[in-house]
Order: sequence, then structure tokens, then C-alpha cells
Amino acid sequence: MSDTLEHNKEINSPDREFPLERTRNIGIAAHIDAGKTTTTERVLFYTGFMHKIGEVHDGNTVTDWMEQERERGITITSAATTCFWKQKEEGITKLFTEINNRVNIIDTPGHVDFTAEVERSMRVLDGAVAVFCGVAGVQPQSETVWRQATKYCVPRIAFINKMDRTGADFNKALGDLRNKLGAEAHPVGIPVGAEDQLRGVVDVVNQKALIYDPDDETGIKYDITDIPDEMKDESALALEQLIEAVSNLDDDIAELILEEKPVTADVLKAAIRRLTCELKFVPVLGGSAFKNKGVQPLMDAVVDYLPSPLDIPPATAVEAHDENTEVVIKPDDRSKFCSLAFKLWTDPFVGKLVFIRVYSGQMNKGDTIYNPRTRKRDRVSRLIMLQADKRTDVETVYSGDIAAIVGLKNVTTGDTLSDKELEVMLEPPTFPEPVISMAVEPNSNGDREKMSEALQRLSEEDPTFRMFTDDETGQLIIAGMGELHLDIIRDRMLREFKVEATVGAPQISYREAITQAAEGEGKFVRQSGGRGQYGHAVINIAPSERGKGIEIENKIVGGVIPKEYHNAVESGIREAINGGVLAGYPLVDVKVEVVDGSFHEVDSNELAFKMAGIFAVKEACKKANLVLLEPIMKVEVVTPEESQGDVMGDLNRRRGKILGMEMDSKQICVLTCEVPLAEMFGYATAVRSLSKGRASYSMEPFSFEEVPGSIAEEVISGSSKKPARK
Repeated sequence: MSDTLEHNKEINSPDREFPLERTRNIGIAAHIDAGKTTTTERVLFYTGFMHKIGEVHDGNTVTDWMEQERERGITITSAATTCFWKQKEEGITKLFTEINNRVNIIDTPGHVDFTAEVERSMRVLDGAVAVFCGVAGVQPQSETVWRQATKYCVPRIAFINKMDRTGADFNKALGDLRNKLGAEAHPVGIPVGAEDQLRGVVDVVNQKALIYDPDDETGIKYDITDIPDEMKDESALALEQLIEAVSNLDDDIAELILEEKPVTADVLKAAIRRLTCELKFVPVLGGSAFKNKGVQPLMDAVVDYLPSPLDIPPATAVEAHDENTEVVIKPDDRSKFCSLAFKLWTDPFVGKLVFIRVYSGQMNKGDTIYNPRTRKRDRVSRLIMLQADKRTDVETVYSGDIAAIVGLKNVTTGDTLSDKELEVMLEPPTFPEPVISMAVEPNSNGDREKMSEALQRLSEEDPTFRMFTDDETGQLIIAGMGELHLDIIRDRMLREFKVEATVGAPQISYREAITQAAEGEGKFVRQSGGRGQYGHAVINIAPSERGKGIEIENKIVGGVIPKEYHNAVESGIREAINGGVLAGYPLVDVKVEVVDGSFHEVDSNELAFKMAGIFAVKEACKKANLVLLEPIMKVEVVTPEESQGDVMGDLNRRRGKILGMEMDSKQICVLTCEVPLAEMFGYATAVRSLSKGRASYSMEPFSFEEVPGSIAEEVISGSSKKPARK
């Protein structure tokens, strides 16, 4: 123990207020409406951060500070805040006494459209509190955030919330954790009563009960007592099962059991902590954040069981000039500074904020930091500690801190910011590709430039939001994770950038192709009394390999077309190919040979030969069996086994081709398929409906394939009614 204390003294700066071992970086994550924000508000209240409890339905919570969040009652962007929890080293809850712990909390969104906020938060957190509804148990998005936590090896504890609601069942929700998530979940805090009879929580490890004062609605007043008679048997059984479960995974506890020695509360607690940090165990507590019951034991569990930055494996990076060489970044205030930029945000008062997680070293205001990606240095003019939308200036940030830097340039999400002598790159968070796109137009020409600037800044903040111009239609396309996501983007454009815009579905970018070789002759002859126009070209056209592009070869011999007109003929051919013949879509993968022609010494000119090239292509294509091609997307759908049949049937109706199917150990099916893009609009909503919200998917462009006859006729007739493209 003394060796550990000495080691901690060596790595902690003497100037830091809270040592690393007393620091917790946690996230609150769950399905939408499970009570994440309400739980966070209670934590902030009981830690003394604020003196009045905020409510989601009243729109006055600390972490839901955006106007859209307060209006809609949902969390859109992850908010970071810091609080301090005081506790003794014995007993269930020790509010406002002795040892102080610093807890950095990130409240994450629950809606699937904002999954990127959870993704980047999980990348920089040391632990997480997964909140579940006591009535619904494990819900669809619960599975998603659980997989994200597993992906980034984040230890977690579970809080079964809403135990005051009608139909709440702690044991059923606990069973869901084990069956649906495959978690080694065991209760360390059992609710006393349920529904309107919820009175407190039993501390299973210490075999004590915390009973709240029924006359105190704030939940501050409570008594630590013996376990009520009606719960003694259940509590004793829970402790017995807890010790048995821990002994199966921990050698120290197993040895005590074999030697028939008592397992004390401190020893058991230490073992649970070790297993939780190793991702082998999930402590579970119950309560009701809304009714202010069970939040104090939850905070004790955060300190007791979730890791400090010292309790998890150190971060690993790769050398900037050699990605095969790994470098270990240890949490140590005396090491070189290294941090990860995990989020960008534009603050209306402060400017551009770069949220960072510090992995090693310390940084002072005025220091110079280095970005290995851009190989540029930048001076830190201002450092900020975060309290949701409130900013507190600080002089120094230390290893393990979550903070923000103001005014850095050329920084993107996932960049490593480090000491100028440390050329390493930490692994950035990964983000899913956008799954839905729409065309957007400003309501007035005067807003066009403002809209581009607004979208550019929003895309910098949000890695799952993209903007680009469609080359075929000239439309500005915005893409995101769902209709709600893009609706929020449009709302933010109006509120933050004063730009009004209209959105609509973009057009599909079809292509045309030929299936056989043909010859075409183009002749352009005009005579109007004076000098006329004359151009004549003969071409051979043939299909080439898919993806090879356009090839034009000049095989003119004998000067039948003078050299000065060769470029004009080729220009006409390219214009005809780009404009299409069948439905106005570009022609792809063709080889064209200019083989013959003729000219007039007086009337021939470049325009005439250009028109001859256009006419030759159109005539040849009519003989070459033109077909319409559509973009095909490679789609991967992750769905529970029970929804597999419905999802596959829907994909077949969408003209999808199933390429493969894999099952993992947790009854999750991964379908790989090819589906036409035209059939994928609205799929985000459809796949959630088919799977009760539990399935997710991603897609990327794959190829172009021939459109079936009846659908091709609809597309061609539809394109003939559209105004011609400029």
C-alpha cells in the first residue's frame, strides 16, 4: 500500500488539487428517455454543484442547455461538467464528509441519430454509468451504447432507474442485462420497495439500508439503518450470490472461500473494483432519479468501482512517421504533454472550442502545442474547464483532465495535440457514415454564401454530417444520421446563423451504357446563301470494361478530316457522352474510334465538326442497345436474430441481393447485401420499425448496375418531364 502511495506521489504534480487516483471520468449513457439527463441533474445537486434541481420537462436542466434540447426534451450534444463527491471509507453513503473526489461527467444523447456524440465520448472516458428503465429493461439504443462501450473497453456500472413507475421490476431488468447484453451483472444496491412504495436502497456489500425521509422531497435526508425484516432474506441471498459470482472470477476471493475465511466488505469491494476495471463484472444498483432516491449510493459506486486514469491500461499511440511503432502514453503529470481532441464546438461568446482529454503531462496557458497531422504548432491562448454551457478559465490542465482550448486553428476531431517533442498520434474515434441525404436550398440568393459558411462550420463540429455538391444536378446535398439529425441542422442554421433554407430529396445519379458495338455517322451541313457550314465524321463505338471510363482514339488516315478539326470532333463526342442519349444521364465505360469523315475547303469549321461528333455519337448509341444504370450501395445491416426474417424480406422487396449472413454469440445477425440507392431512401425509419428500433445499418457506394426494364421506363419518362440541366 505504501509503495502505491509513493508511486502516486511521483506521478501527481504537487500543484494539482485532486490527485489522479481521486479523479473519475465517466459518461452517462442509455436509450432515449431512460433518464440520463435527470440522473446527471441529481448528481450535480447532491454534489453541491447547484442548489436547485433542474427538470427535463421544465427545460431548465444544466446539461441540456441548447434551445433545441430544452424545447424537444432530448439530449442532442454531449455536455461535459465537473463535480466533487465527498465520502468516508466505510458505510454506504457519506455525503459532505472527509475524502473529496473529482468527477468529470459527460451526459450523452440517447437518440440513434446522435450516436456520434456517444462514440466520441466513449473514446475518452475511463468509465460509464449505463442507465436502464426499470419498466422497459434493456431497450434498443441501450444495446447500441453498450456495444460502443465494449468497443472502447470502457468499464461500466448499471443503474436501473424509474423504479417508482408502475410496472417497475428490478429483477426483470437485471435478467435483461444478463440475457440481452451478455453482462456478468450482479446487484450491489437493491431498491427497497417499488412503484409508489419505493423507500430506499439496500447496500448488499455492507448489509445496511438507506431509507429516505418521506417528508423530504429533495432526497437529502435519509437514515442508514438495519435492513427491513421483509428484505433480510433477499439481501442475504443477494450477498451470497454476489460473493459466489466474484469468487468465480477473482482468485483472491476464491482462495478465501476455499479456506473458509470470511469475506469482509472491504475485500469484496476491492475485488469488485478489480473485476469491473477488467471488464469482467458489472455492479448494478436500483433507484429513481426523478423521485430523488438512490443517486447517492450510485455516486459512491462510481468512486468505489469505476476506475481512475491509473486503474486502466495506459493509452497507446503510434509514431507519426511510423504507424507500425507503438508508444505507450502513461498517465503522469511529469511526462510530456499528450492529449486527444475529441470534439469541436463553436461558442457564440468564446469562439471555436476544442475539447481535449489529457492523457499525460500538463499544459499551461501560453504553452505551444504540436499537431502531428498538420505538423504545425499553435499557441494556447486560453484554457477552459467545462460546466455544460458555462466556462471557467484555468491556468493549467493535468493528466486525466477533460478541458477545452480556445482559438486553435486547423484542428479536426480525432487530432492528437501534444508536446512539440512528442511526435505520436493517438487512435481517433471512428464514426459511422451518413445514412440519409437531402438537397438544401437557401430561401433567398442573399443567404447562399451565409448558408455555405454555416454548413461548413457545422460539418467541422459534427463528423457524421457531410455537405457536397452533386455534379449532375448542381444541388447542394447535406447528409446525416437521420431525419431528426438533419432537421436539427436546419434549425441550427436558422437560430445560430440566421439562414432560412428549404430541404428536399436529391435526385438519383443514374448513368447510361451501351451493350454492343455500333457505327455512327454524323453530318452537319448548313447552307444559307453565303458561306455555309460543313462537318462530317464517322465513328465506331463499343462497350469497355466496367469502371474503365471513356476512351477516345483518333484513327483518321489520309487527311479526310484536317488536323485542326480533330479536337473539335473529340469535343463534340465528349459533350454527347456527358449529356447522355437515353434520358440525359452521362454515358459511361465506352470506347470511341474516329475512323472516317470528310470536309469542305470553304464551309468547314470547328463548330461544324463539333456538331458532327455529337450527331455521330447519338446515331451510334441508338444502334448499340443503350441501357440505364443505377447506383448500387453495399449495405451492412446489424439486427437481432428475431428480426432477421422481416429485415431480409424487406431487403428483397427493395431489390436487394443478400451476399452474406453471419451470427455472433449474442444472437446478433450481420447481413451484407447490395441494394439500389433508389430503394434506400427512408430505410433508416423502415429498419428501425421492422426491428423495434434495435437494428442499425451502414452503406457505401459499390457499383452501377442495369436498371430493370419497367423501372427504367419510369425513370426515362420522368426525366423527359424534368427541365433540362444547364
